[in-house]
Amino acid sequence: MKSILQGIGYNIKGFKMGVRNGKLLMLGLVRLIMLVVITVAAAAIILVNYQEILNLMWNKPESVWILWLWHLVSWLLVLVLMGVSALVGFVLAQILFAVVIMDVMSQITERIITGQVHATGNMPWHLYFLNLLRQEIPRALLPVAISLLLLVLGWFTPLGPVLTIITPPVVGLFLAWDNTDLVPARRLEPFARRFAFLRSRLGFHLGFGLPLLIPIVNIALLSWAPVGATLYYLEHIDGKTVAASNAGASMTG
Repeated sequence: MKSILQGIGYNIKGFKMGVRNGKLLMLGLVRLIMLVVITVAAAAIILVNYQEILNLMWNKPESVWILWLWHLVSWLLVLVLMGVSALVGFVLAQILFAVVIMDVMSQITERIITGQVHATGNMPWHLYFLNLLRQEIPRALLPVAISLLLLVLGWFTPLGPVLTIITPPVVGLFLAWDNTDLVPARRLEPFARRFAFLRSRLGFHLGFGLPLLIPIVNIALLSWAPVGATLYYLEHIDGKTVAASNAGASMTG
């Protein structure tokens, strides 16, 4: 419970810091607008072809006895397409644009707190951008794949009621990791080690992700989530490393 509350606290702490700093405020607003625009565009493209998709699944029946079932399926299809468009829009926004903005926000936060940005090596900007994309693809696709799997299992198996309760926290968990992973990804740590970081701190990530599930509130918190996640990494991962190094130096001395 302590780690969950800690995650919630860092989410709020990062939001406060983000809206008080001019650069972070501007970048958060840009990210918010881009996410909304791409998500709406993805939804529009999918829904324009809604009738064709429905016809491929099931043509409108002539019998009035099963017409009600056809209407029910059509409404369910709308909900599914909206969910898919939201996921597609989020993934596209992350891979194409938002991951860069998130990384810049994380770097600004690190520079404010420590005075510098710690990174592994110096890359040309185009190689660095490609590296960001390479890091983001598994980080974005893995949560989407798991979310879709839970969605399908919830609809077509008796586990629906249980998965309805489990799915939102899982989504929040991965939304949190998408932000806490920025610093180690920038330092070129291997994916296996970064995923192990998520597994070892499930409580914190759950707490950090829970506010991101609250309607309307999550729109604001998600835009500045990289700030709070970076603060946590600097204070609890880098901070421990520095403390351990100082302790070792003292013992040696």
